Parts: sequence; structure tokens; C-alpha cells
Amino acid sequence: MLLNHMKKKEIQTKFILKKITKYDSLFQGHYTIDPYQNCEFGCIYCDSTYDDTLYILQNALEILKTELIDIPKKRIIIGSVHDPYQSAEETYNITRSIINFLTENNFPIHILTKSPLVLRDIDLLKKNKDVHVTFSFISSDSFIVSQIEKNAPNIISRFQAIQKLQKNNICSGVALIPILPGFVEDSLDDIIAITKSYQASYFLSEHLFLKGDQQRIFFDFIKQYYPTLLTLYDSIFKDSMFPDQTYQNKINKEIKKICGRNNLPTSILELSD
Repeated sequence: MLLNHMKKKEIQTKFILKKITKYDSLFQGHYTIDPYQNCEFGCIYCDSTYDDTLYILQNALEILKTELIDIPKKRIIIGSVHDPYQSAEETYNITRSIINFLTENNFPIHILTKSPLVLRDIDLLKKNKDVHVTFSFISSDSFIVSQIEKNAPNIISRFQAIQKLQKNNICSGVALIPILPGFVEDSLDDIIAITKSYQASYFLSEHLFLKGDQQRIFFDFIKQYYPTLLTLYDSIFKDSMFPDQTYQNKINKEIKKICGRNNLPTSILELSD
């Protein structure tokens, strides 16, 4: 199902800020904000794919202002579940208003997106003293991306956005998320080299997580388009939502090695001030 023609529904929300209860080693966040519910990008591995309605949280900023009273100035992740820069943002400006408010109140922010629309807000991001913008990728192969992330912005536009943010002294990087078994093993050198060439500050990664219908739908995709990978998926997932630890360790080690050769940090904590 293609979701670039999703229905849009404006709703009121009772809360917008969520506290992260476990240590966030990947993005170093303490709270999350999602200005929109569901996503139009139609990524097969994401559970947002099942709903054809994009919910716009009209009162997000109003609610956030009340929720941030007496909250410590710790990093807030924008777009932890659903992309904050979908096409609706061009009209509603909810993400922009949130960034403006958080910046005015000295909150560190980390934006997660696939969309170069974030470039529209460079003026605000430059005012924030502690900001990161991370673009997620699954591959450096445009054809694979077009199959799996059906309506997402193309990968060149994402890399170009990273480069422009970097030129404006806005710390930006790549997240290989999710790591797709069978698609990345022979292309890690390539995507990390491209990341370096576009002057990204870091390269993060996280393994594929598939639960319930997500796993069934993704496995059906593999069966239809990449049947030779079925044996791999059956062997490393078995009855789990994650690839087995042996596979994860192997890929993690390879990413560390290649990023090391390219002098590319694999953690936000490795960045120098």
C-alpha cells in the first residue's frame, strides 16, 4: 500500500512529551516528541505502514508548554517513532514551532528524519547550542531503497541535506537503521565511504526489529522479491523479533572497523565539543 496519498486528520492530544525510561545509548535522549502520528513514507519494516491516516497533533505546542514546566534541560528527541518532516509539516509547521520553543528555552534537541525539509529550519537550528540532526538510511542502493522505503525522500537528497547542515555548523550524521540482513553485508564500505564524503559527523546503526504483523509483512516481501534471502532470515530470526546475537556482533564489529578506518565516530558520545 502506497501512503503518499494518506488521509490527514487534525486531532487534539492530551500529551506530547514522553520520558525515556531506559538509557538511550544510540541517540542520548531523555524525552521524545512526535508531532505527527503515523507516517506517509511507507517503509515496509515500520508498523506505521498499516494505517492510511496521518494524524496531525494541532495542539502539540500548547500541550508541550505545560509539560515542560519544571522539566530539566535534557536532550529531547524529535521524531522518535514518526518522521517530523513529512509533507504535512510544510503546511502545519508543528515541528518548526516546537523547535523554536525548545531552542528559546535552551533544550538540547536531536532530530531524526529522512526528509531534507529539515533544511527549511536551518535558521532556528543555528540558534540552538546543542543540536543534532540524524538522517536514517537502509542502503546506498537507490533501487533497494525505492522498494522498501516507497515514499521516502531519495538517498542523494538526504546526503546533500547532511552536507548543507554541516556547512551551517549544525551537527548532522547518518543512522543505518534498520540494518537489513542480506542487504548490507557487502555494501558497508560503500555507505560509510559516502557518509564520510558528505562530511557527516557520525555513523550510527541499529539492527532490524520485527514484531507481530511487521515480521509477517516483511518476510512476505523477502519471499516475493528476494527469495534467496529467506534461509538467512529464518536462521537468524527463528522465533525472535531481533536477529540472533552472533549476527549482530559480526555486523557491529565490521561497522566499527570500517568507521575506524574512515575516522568516523559510531557514537554521539565520541564527538568532540
